[in-house]
Amino acid sequence: MERTGTSDYPGQIAAGSIGVPQSKAGAWLHRFANPGRFQRLIQPILPWLAAAAFVVTVTGLVWGFAFAPADWQQGIASRIMYVHVPAAWVAMNGYAALAICSLLSIVWRHPLADIAAKEIGPVGAGFTLLCLISGSLWGRPEWGTYWVWDARLTSVLILLFLYLGHMALIRAFDNPQHGYRAAAILGLVGAINLPIIVFSVYWWNTLHQGNTISITGPSKIYVTMLYPLLVSAIGFYLAFLAMVLARISSAIMENRARSLLLARAERGGA
Repeated sequence: MERTGTSDYPGQIAAGSIGVPQSKAGAWLHRFANPGRFQRLIQPILPWLAAAAFVVTVTGLVWGFAFAPADWQQGIASRIMYVHVPAAWVAMNGYAALAICSLLSIVWRHPLADIAAKEIGPVGAGFTLLCLISGSLWGRPEWGTYWVWDARLTSVLILLFLYLGHMALIRAFDNPQHGYRAAAILGLVGAINLPIIVFSVYWWNTLHQGNTISITGPSKIYVTMLYPLLVSAIGFYLAFLAMVLARISSAIMENRARSLLLARAERGGA
């Protein structure tokens, strides 16, 4: 039985093997499942990606905190949006990426999908926590309290629990494949929470303000504040991508080293 270069992921069967039909989509996806090919593609760009993330993020934050005008109603407290809003966007889209990896794992048994979902979890949880903390600091001067059981705040807190639950499920089984399958199911089911987060301010009467940036219509924010916000958001996305890719690369090397050690131990026992 041919493994098609996926020996770094013991227990997973390659596309085209017994019991796993290989569709055109599956064949295309499995071209990028080889850990060696993934490493050769990612390793050269990781330093540049990390540097770009640092430069763009610092540019956006300095622009927003030092040069952009404060909101005429909320005053200087509004400047925390240059951290809070990008963190919220990354937290939600990070979970969307986790759900896509879960789909690839369940439907196509993509060998890198499970490891990608596993490494997205801690990074996404960190950005979600940053979103909640910065939002609480923003809410204190605006609402008079750090926390209210608002629909938007509660649904983002549930997002953090989904990230943590996904991380826990992966490590809850002696057989790693059972953990990956259970976590993939949670990843897909938890995606239901994403539209709830987005539309909660319209479905319920909440303290949280509505969306000020719209793709389909005019945004409710001055361009002098919008531009640094978008730059900061790009920096946060680049940072998220750099951290996830670095973790995936590290996990591949750990799996490869573990496989080599197991093979050496088997040869020694024989």
